[in-house]
Order: sequence, then structure tokens, then C-alpha cells
Amino acid sequence: MKKRIGILTGGGDCPGLNAVIRGVVKGAILRRGWEVMGIEDGFDGLLSLDKCRLLSLEDVRGILPRGGTILGSTNRGNPFLCPEEKDGTIELVDKSGLVMENLRHLQIECLVVVGGEGSLKIALELINKGVCIVGVPKTIDNDLMETDVSFGYNTALETATDALDKLHTTAESHHRVMVMEVMGRYAGWIALESGIAGGADVILIPEIPFAFDRICRAIDERRRQGRRFSIIVAAEGAFPLGGERVIKERSDTGLSFERLGGIGEYVAREIRKCLDMESRVTVLGHLQRGGSPSTFDRCLGSRFGIKALELIESGRCGQMVCLKGRDIAAVPIERAVRSLKLVDPDGSLIRCAEELGILVGR
Repeated sequence: MKKRIGILTGGGDCPGLNAVIRGVVKGAILRRGWEVMGIEDGFDGLLSLDKCRLLSLEDVRGILPRGGTILGSTNRGNPFLCPEEKDGTIELVDKSGLVMENLRHLQIECLVVVGGEGSLKIALELINKGVCIVGVPKTIDNDLMETDVSFGYNTALETATDALDKLHTTAESHHRVMVMEVMGRYAGWIALESGIAGGADVILIPEIPFAFDRICRAIDERRRQGRRFSIIVAAEGAFPLGGERVIKERSDTGLSFERLGGIGEYVAREIRKCLDMESRVTVLGHLQRGGSPSTFDRCLGSRFGIKALELIESGRCGQMVCLKGRDIAAVPIERAVRSLKLVDPDGSLIRCAEELGILVGR
């Protein structure tokens, strides 16, 4: 029988996912004669056989420039913690045994898991139960350890920088403070790099709690110098000194989860209070996740997909592909998820921003 592998995309979508899928399918079929089973909607797809289908070369034709993922995804699926209603209450049930059974039934010898920290932690639990898995790092936040960059980040960065370029002209015309909120739950890479590239005056990131009096003084100083507008970039996870960063909410399943966002409106409101200046907020939100991937992300996703096949071929289960310099390498998944890659408050990027006259909130 032909060797059969599976592939799923978990967590939030991002540009470049289809490049990975295409790389895996083409490399497996054309060069190795393998079969590739596509699993829909992340790990949820392994709980139901009707969400698993063989992928052909025709399935991946023309998908390289498409954003999102042809396999679908979810950032709530976890086979070890499946919500199930019993006697009117929601309980978390371990259905990993069903995943193992379905993998055997589908004759999948190795599974390629494309995802961020959460998805790769689930993959690690399945590895510990005996499943052969190879990981591919995916996050627009660029917060995964052991890889210099993950695909999707470059496209999100370009989207944020382009938005800043557009906000500059309207801010200057109307003498306003424009606050742009970008993604960045725990890591401020998008806010920091787009802020530097887009000429922001203030950058707020989760790694550096900000002081409002410093922000107001900086904007007021610009106003006294005749510069009657300011641009602020705030990562969704940014928070003021002594403030709360995460709001707990409950989903329709009754489970508690983290909901971030709203920091842009909060900052704009406080600026209106302390400076009596007109301020507006732009929340990029899921615009950063959508759209056609950049050249860099298409190429990186394709290279990651081919490297995943090479790891499977050499029997190196439990590894995650990664970018080191300009080379594609591999590291144990366990090392990649041990902590998040955060912005160093004393690192070169922060020093660059401050030497350019950008306030980082402190």
C-alpha cells in the first residue's frame, strides 16, 4: 500500500496556509508517490470521519495566492477537552481515544499539524500517546520560539504598515490623534515593526505597560512644536501600568475564554480627556489575517511544507520545521512550545524605536 499522511490546519487562519498544504500535497504525490489525507476544521476533523478526504493535485491547483485555508480551521478545538452537555451542564471530555481510533482507521502513518502554540501543544499530547506528528509553525503574532519567523507574519505586517501610511494623511489633514489597534495577544511584534516602518509617534505593546501621562506629554509636546497630529499603534494585548490586560468572557458552550481588544478605544478616550484633542480609532482586526500572502510567506510556507515531508521520510517524528537565518531546519516540538517569543524591552528594536523619537509608553 502507498504511504499515507494527513495534514490539518489549527488555530486562527493566516496568509500562507494554502502554500503549506500545496507544498505537502505536491511534494508527497509528485516526488514520493504518497497519499495525503486532508483533515477539515483542525483537530475537530479527527473526531468525525466525514471531515477527512484524500487531496489530489487538482485540489491544490491555484491555491497559492489564496488567503485562509482550504481545509478550514478552528481555534477552539481540543480533543482532550471537548465540551459535552450532560444533564443540562457542560462537561469537558477527553476524546483523544477517538482521534487515535480514527487515525488508525484512515491508515494515516504521520500527521502534519500546521498551527501556533496552542495547536502544537495539543500535537505534543498526541505524540505522547504514540501518534507520529510533524509540526509546522503558524502565527501572525510571530511569537513561536525556535523559529526566526513564521509564515503569515510578513503579510500581516505589510497590511498594518499600509494602513498606517493611509492614516497619516487623514490625521494630518484633520489635526487628529489616530490610534490603530493591531493584533498581538502577548507579543508586540506587529505593533512594533509596523510602527517603526509606518512612522508612528507612539507604540504600545504587551511587554511594556504604558503610562498615560507620558503619552499625553509626548503628544502635547508635538502640538506645541506645531505638529498637530499624532499616530499611535497599540497591540491588542497592551495595557496601562496597574491595569488589567485580559477580559474573561464565556462562550456559548459555557466555557471561559480570553477576549482581547478594546485597548485602542480606551487609549483614544483617555487622550480626549487629558488633552481635549479629537482622536479616532481604527481596529484592523481580522484584516490582518486575510488577503493574499506576500511573496515571502508563499515561499516560506512552501519550504516548510517540503521540509515536513523530509522529516517524515527520515522518521523524525515530534519535530517542528523552523527558519534559522535563511535555512530551513527542525527542532523538537517540545522546545518550540515551552514559552512564547516576546519582544525584549531592552532589545535592539525597542532601542531603534526610541532613538527615532518614538514613545514606547515608558
